Amino acid sequence: MNKLKQRIMEEASVISNDVLGMDAFLNHQVDPELTLEMGQQFASLFGEQNITKVITIESSGIAVAFATAVALGVPLVFARRKKTLMGDTEVYTERVPSFTKGMVTDIMVSKPFLTEDDNVLFIDDIIANGDAARGLIKIIERSGAELVGIGIVVEKSFQAGGKSLRESGIRVESLVKIASLHDGVISFEQD
Repeated sequence: MNKLKQRIMEEASVISNDVLGMDAFLNHQVDPELTLEMGQQFASLFGEQNITKVITIESSGIAVAFATAVALGVPLVFARRKKTLMGDTEVYTERVPSFTKGMVTDIMVSKPFLTEDDNVLFIDDIIANGDAARGLIKIIERSGAELVGIGIVVEKSFQAGGKSLRESGIRVESLVKIASLHDGVISFEQD
C-alpha cells in the first residue's frame, strides 16, 4: 500500500533498530480514512474465504480489524488483555508476551463468540516475533474455529514472526513489509 508507506516515511519514528513508532496515524491517533482503506485492502485479499468473523487482540489492531469487519460484513471479536468485572468463566485464555510493550499478559476470548462454526480472519497492526499471534492462534485452535489467514498492517520482516507463521502453513498477508530500521532509516522490503 503506497499510501501507508508514504505515511510511515512522513510520520513514523524509529525508536530503535527494532521498534517503529506509528502513533500519529495507527497506534495512538487513528486516521479514519487510511484505516478504512486498509480494511478494504484486507477484505479484497481475503474476501473469497467465507469469513464469518474478524478477530484481533485488544490494542492498536482494533481499528483496522473493525474496518475489515465492516468491509466484509461480519462481526469483530477481540481478545481481551485482562479480566472484566463480569467474571466470565467460559473463556479461552492464553498467556502471551508482547515485543513492543515488553510485558507478558493473558488474552482471553469468551467461548460463545468463537465456535467451531467460525471461519476467522486475524487482523493485527504490527508483527515482530509473532508471540501474540501464536497465542491467539492457540485460542482459535482450541475453539475449533478455522483460521483462514492473518492480515498484518506492518510486518517487520527482519524479525521472525511473519516468516515463522508462513512456514507453519498459515497464510499471512502484510500491507507493508519493513526490511530494516537500522541507524534510524526505514527500509521497505521490495515487492
